[in-house]
Amino acid sequence: MKDEHSTSKLWGGRFNEPTDEFVKRFTASVDFDQRMAAEDIRGSLAHARMLEKAGILSAEELDSIHHGLEEIAQEIAAGTFPWSVDLEDVHMNIEARLTDKIGLAGKKLHTGRSRNDQVATDIRLYLRGSIDRIGAELTRLQSGLVQMAADNSAVIMPGFTHLQTAQPVSFGHHLLAWNEMLERDYDRLSDCRVRLNQCPLGAAALAGTSYPIDRSLTAELLEFDKPTENSLDSVADRDFAIEFCALAAILLTHMSRFSEELVLWSSAQFEFITLPDRFCTGSSIMPQKKNPDVPELVRGKTGRVNGHLISLLTLMKSQPLAYNKDNQEDKEPLFDTIDTVLDCLRAYADMVPAIEPRPEQMRSAATRGFSTATDLADYLVGRGLAFRDAHEVVGQAVAHGVATNRDLSEMSLEELQGFSDAITEDVFSVLTLEGSVAARDHYGGTAPAQVLAAAARAQTKLDQRA
Repeated sequence: MKDEHSTSKLWGGRFNEPTDEFVKRFTASVDFDQRMAAEDIRGSLAHARMLEKAGILSAEELDSIHHGLEEIAQEIAAGTFPWSVDLEDVHMNIEARLTDKIGLAGKKLHTGRSRNDQVATDIRLYLRGSIDRIGAELTRLQSGLVQMAADNSAVIMPGFTHLQTAQPVSFGHHLLAWNEMLERDYDRLSDCRVRLNQCPLGAAALAGTSYPIDRSLTAELLEFDKPTENSLDSVADRDFAIEFCALAAILLTHMSRFSEELVLWSSAQFEFITLPDRFCTGSSIMPQKKNPDVPELVRGKTGRVNGHLISLLTLMKSQPLAYNKDNQEDKEPLFDTIDTVLDCLRAYADMVPAIEPRPEQMRSAATRGFSTATDLADYLVGRGLAFRDAHEVVGQAVAHGVATNRDLSEMSLEELQGFSDAITEDVFSVLTLEGSVAARDHYGGTAPAQVLAAAARAQTKLDQRA
């Protein structure tokens, strides 16, 4: 005789003994997948409407399902919904509650679908909404960067390679370099949304269904672009989750690079910026400390997101078609990636516009390290020297500056002419920081006029997203 507990599951008819209590907890996902409840209800409403159109549900049954799911949504929002580990996941919890409320019509809702295509649909819906929220926060961060760049187009700072002074650049130009990284991130986010926006519902367990369903209607009701093409791939595919985690890893890598610069720039050794107090903390023992905790945490959370990408790649690498229980492990890394990205973007979108640049400190730093040496070489090329010869001449002048602890602009004309008789008095116009920056007056260059033009182009792109 079959154990009475075997029928407590919605799938219990085939089993002769109850599930082990540990196995219940081990295999259940309801503790984390309940966050997709709204998407599960939305998918069920669309599926029910399609079943009614196909003649599988009556209008009365559809109405009963609709009201029952609305009541469940209210219970979940109020925190009174009775989640049960015995019912394994968000899908079976909601279906069982619906059946308790409306009876037979609740049991009919699962006609023509499986938890396999149901979860594939829910997770796409959830990720799609998350992508839209992330895109909004990313746009907010970019808007702050672009405005700050326009406001600081004429502020001069040292540009670095190998973290050594290289050439003077506009602070605004540097900020727009960050924006370019984020613009590519936004493009990747948009591309990911396009590829995931196909509806798996109707693929059922793996082979489709014998019921006369209309997958195009379901896709339309859920605002997908179209149904997925192949039923096997529909339930087995998690490329969209991997792709999202990949772009999230790139985005957080960019933000980590920003963070590293903010940490350096706010230090006493640089003093290029002042971070708002509300985004920093102090030390329990050193009263003078103002620690850049937000940038440091964003830098650290990059490793967390990178790890989630590896988790998903490893999860999928050996799975045969079609659905496997392994795929239950896709949600926690995906959900945490979404949460982490949103938190990091929100923190930066709030913090960046409140950063205070320190132009005097930046300019002073740019006067050290012979940042206009390349300008002197270019000047000599303009006077007829081959670039390699000019490079040698300027190298000798820099060596003299190191020995005498003076910048090129601080040397006399006679000293400079000692390295090349091609140098005349007009050389000092190219040895100033302002002259150096202004000379890069081309598309993509660091001249203030070009920075303002680039900021205007960037703002136009942001405005077009609305």
